[in-house]
Amino acid sequence: MIDIEHAIQDDYGDDFAWCYGCGRLNEKGLQLRTGWEGEKTVTVYMPHEEHMALPGFVYGGLIGSIIDCHGTGSASLALHRKNGHEPGDGVEPPRFVTASLHVDFVKPTPLNGPLKAVGTVEEIHPKKFRVLTELFAGDKVCAKGEVVAAVMPDTFLKK
Repeated sequence: MIDIEHAIQDDYGDDFAWCYGCGRLNEKGLQLRTGWEGEKTVTVYMPHEEHMALPGFVYGGLIGSIIDCHGTGSASLALHRKNGHEPGDGVEPPRFVTASLHVDFVKPTPLNGPLKAVGTVEEIHPKKFRVLTELFAGDKVCAKGEVVAAVMPDTFLKK
């Protein structure tokens, strides 16, 4: 299993680190971590028994959450790199929100091992990126997804 030494989520400011899927400060969340593997993006997650749909298989909502947060994290990685930065360089990365999420379930996903999301990122607008993701259990593709991620507006958290 790949170890992501420094994930993009490690650099999100504390105000933006609470997402159920990828927020490092959300103790009850999944705390997904996304990094580079060559020119692809990767997120690895070990599902737990509470993520069960049927005995031995992962609940589809978990798969959707992984693809969703992998997509926004991947977009953040891509724009951060485009701006001349990498995770861990001391510069806070841009944050994204999900504009659209599409998931196709290819085959049942076993609960007994790590899941690996592998993404390909393409810029489709200066403030939007499309991330195509394949979710693997071992060497088998169990789901495919597409996320369109939009740069989070400055006013997103203002009350």
